Amino acid sequence: MLIELLAAGTRPPDWTKTGYLEYQKRLPRDWQLQLREIPVAHRGKNEPVTKLKNEEGKRMLALLKPEAHVIALDSRGDGWSTEDLASNIQTWMGRTSHLQLIVGGPDGLSDACLARADDCWSLSKLTFPHFLVRVLLAEQLYRAWAVINNHPYHK
Repeated sequence: MLIELLAAGTRPPDWTKTGYLEYQKRLPRDWQLQLREIPVAHRGKNEPVTKLKNEEGKRMLALLKPEAHVIALDSRGDGWSTEDLASNIQTWMGRTSHLQLIVGGPDGLSDACLARADDCWSLSKLTFPHFLVRVLLAEQLYRAWAVINNHPYHK
């Protein structure tokens, strides 16, 4: 299964790269996790947030595949436990071999991205830096794999 993480931002701090790569390499070959970075819109002094999100959203929407199951990460999404995520992944694997998770930039996702998503997931009621979300997602995907495969990591 191909799992693509489409994330706004092209200059993450080194510690987030290290964390993301650690969990990416732990996943087995049949769970192929790939990161695709989308440039964030230039933030001028008086640029409207909606305009910035729409610009980033157009870039993101252009990369979405019709056959993929798209999951938007948004604070207004459903809160899933790790077990819920594992169950959802098993369901999605029965329908498609391609998942795309979309993470917005500093201002979140555009309305068009949220409308296109098949599911909307909130990692927490807390707000996280968008680069940290990459690490959290990679870890949760690895943990979901561990649940599905009865691996001791989750215990």
